[in-house]
Amino acid sequence: MPRIRQSDVDEVKARVNIADVVGERVALKSAGVGSMKGLCPFHDERSPSFHVRPQVGYYHCFGCGESGDVYSFLRAMDHVSFTEAVERMAARVGFTLHYEDGGPAPETTGRSRLYAANAAAAEFFRAQLMTPEADTGRRFLGDRGFDAGAAAHFGVGYAPKGWSHLMDHLLAEKFTRDELLQAGLVSQGQRGVYDRFRGRLVWPIRDITGQVIGFGARKLYDDDQGPKYLNTPETPIYKKAQVLYGLDLAKRDISRSHRVVVVEGYTDVMACHLAGITTAIASCGTAFGSDHITVLRRVMGDDSSSGEVVFTFDPDAAGQKAALRAFADEKRFAAQTYVAVAPEGLDPCDLRLQRGDGAVRALMDNKAPMFEFVIDQRLKDFDLSSVEGRAGALRAAAPIVADIRDPALRPGYVRVLARRLGLDMPEVQSAVERAARGADRAEKRDAQRGGETAAPVAVSVTMASLPNTRDVALERGAMMAFLQYGHRIEPDLFLRALQTPFGHPALEAVRAALASTDLSQPGWAVTAVEAVREPFRTLAVELLTAAFPARTEEGAVAAANDLARGVLLREIERQKAELVRGIQRVTPGSEEGRNLGLQLRELDADRQRLIAS
Repeated sequence: MPRIRQSDVDEVKARVNIADVVGERVALKSAGVGSMKGLCPFHDERSPSFHVRPQVGYYHCFGCGESGDVYSFLRAMDHVSFTEAVERMAARVGFTLHYEDGGPAPETTGRSRLYAANAAAAEFFRAQLMTPEADTGRRFLGDRGFDAGAAAHFGVGYAPKGWSHLMDHLLAEKFTRDELLQAGLVSQGQRGVYDRFRGRLVWPIRDITGQVIGFGARKLYDDDQGPKYLNTPETPIYKKAQVLYGLDLAKRDISRSHRVVVVEGYTDVMACHLAGITTAIASCGTAFGSDHITVLRRVMGDDSSSGEVVFTFDPDAAGQKAALRAFADEKRFAAQTYVAVAPEGLDPCDLRLQRGDGAVRALMDNKAPMFEFVIDQRLKDFDLSSVEGRAGALRAAAPIVADIRDPALRPGYVRVLARRLGLDMPEVQSAVERAARGADRAEKRDAQRGGETAAPVAVSVTMASLPNTRDVALERGAMMAFLQYGHRIEPDLFLRALQTPFGHPALEAVRAALASTDLSQPGWAVTAVEAVREPFRTLAVELLTAAFPARTEEGAVAAANDLARGVLLREIERQKAELVRGIQRVTPGSEEGRNLGLQLRELDADRQRLIAS
């Protein structure tokens, strides 16, 4: 495949705001002047250590060490090639790429073709919903309170009956059978290749950026022998364990409110959004699990207990089982978790249909804490009127209370459990403490086993590992200023300070790499960081992305200039000390002494100019 011109690669990167791209997947908040932070998308963490600096187009996680530019972010998150990442960003900013052979853009291959095929299928299904054959589908939506506007908002469509209507349409659009098979839009059977979705109402499933990656299809006709709901199979772009229906529509409000509502189906998501609960999402053809939690936490900015996650479950056995599965992963959230069960076991769609939008909103207002719900689920299997039943119930429920991570909440749940069981507080408290000690011992055993097999970790120099001395503090601050605000430092001052050697070897390695970089080229700071040799590259990345200690942009620029002067003033003082020692060694009144004295006066004059500037 022809290569994209490097100048175009650089130009597209310069035009893209990396914070906008990252912000579609990670809730970012200000971390100081020119810096934003959020929960790392590359590893699971409780507090944000993932920093993005839009000004230099770079990100870095101070927890796991992942770093890079907008292209590396897309490649890691979406598993696309470098060329596809550049092409996607070029399309985003409306830039026409040029290729090294001078020809037009080559026919895109790989994952981008799968995205294109799914997008074309979504358009086809939407158009089919307006046909006479789709009357059954339109009635299905209408019977559930969804009009044409609601269908259009969620992109609902119709897959016509027949063998290959969608395939024929997409083949005419220049897609290949292999591409359609890989996208999960068609299936291979004994009679050949045929449409996967036929005679069904279809919901497009989008990723967090809004790209269609698959579909969920609901059976409409009695002669359909397939399952009630049929989803796209696993494909290179559709991983059901990581996909949440409605997240593309809900992400903005989830990020703003730090609240999410987890429902069970596509129509429940629609009902909630139309009722004003615009943070509702649902899993797609699989149980809500740990990967879904990881995705949600990043969107929520889930780094404190002020957030809320509300699960809606049917009160039947399947719903209770789903609630217990969710509880098993509850500790992964920093937010408080709740359960909302509608009266008479109605799901949000039926609740809205029978009692209106207000009833759906009230359902969320009447939520119960997840711990309380799960305690009640554990207790219901025991006969609490007997001594044996109460003892068994205490053993079953005590670990739940012991697992509450918030120490301010735990005493309250001890009282709740004591009231439920009709036991004295000290007895219940003792059982909870025993359960907590048992969990601690298990965690220590697991940690020891992991330590026995863990491979040695290569040690990199980081900002935290630098010694806490005055000289190192100056050099560290100066390198942050050079990398982040070098373009705003007075040019002569910047170049002169940049050529001044540093005392600490790690900071000197970063300075030397920057000093040898062509500062006239775009992205010079990133180029310099990537040129730093190991084990100092992590330090360089941290200096580039760490929050700069200033309250305003103007304050940061002033501080950067002051740090550059500080480097030069320190060097002047070092040179003066050497000259004074030299003068003391030579004969008074000698020619050599007069020359050293002249150099000393020149240094003093230089020092005064720097102080006055």
